[in-house]
Amino acid sequence: MSRARIIGGQWRSRLIEFASAPGLRPTPDRVRETLFNWLGQSLDGLDCLDLFAGSGMLGFEAASRGAAGIVMVERDARVYAMLCRSAKTLAAPVEIVRGDALEFLASASRRFDVAFIDPPYRQGWIERVLPLLVRALRPAARIYVEAEAPLAARDGWRMLRQGRAGQVHYHLLERTEETY
Repeated sequence: MSRARIIGGQWRSRLIEFASAPGLRPTPDRVRETLFNWLGQSLDGLDCLDLFAGSGMLGFEAASRGAAGIVMVERDARVYAMLCRSAKTLAAPVEIVRGDALEFLASASRRFDVAFIDPPYRQGWIERVLPLLVRALRPAARIYVEAEAPLAARDGWRMLRQGRAGQVHYHLLERTEETY
C-alpha cells in the first residue's frame, strides 16, 4: 500500500492510498502542480477523463478543483478496488469504470473537456489511444499526456506546453480544427 497527497482544491493535503501494481507510478506533486497551473486552478464545470487511473491522483485532483464529472478507467482489479475505496472516503463525484482503455474509448458515448493519459510506459499505449480518443472529446478539448520520452508532433493536435521532471516527460495538447 502506498500513499500520495492531493495538492490543491477542497481536499488539499488529503492522503490517498493506492495499491502497488506493475507500471503504476503516481504523477509527482511537482508535475501535478505544473499541470494544474497550466489548466487553471479551477476546473469548475469541466468533464474529465482519467483513462489509466492507477493511483487516481489526476482524477481526484480534478475533482478537488471542482470538475463537474470525472470518469476514471482502470483494468487492474486491486487498483480498481482501491480507487473505489478512495472515492467513497472522499465522497468524490467520480465514476470508476473497471475495464480496458481501448474498449472504453471504442464504446464511449460521453464527451470530455480534459483527458489525462498516463499509461504504463513502453507498451505503445499513446499511439493506440490517440486515434480513438478524438471521438470521446469535445471541440477544443485538452489532453495531458505523460510518457517516457518527449512526444513528437501529431496531426490534429497542437502542443500547448511540455516539460520534464526526472524521467517523466509531460505534455499538454489541444485538439485542432482538423480533429473536429
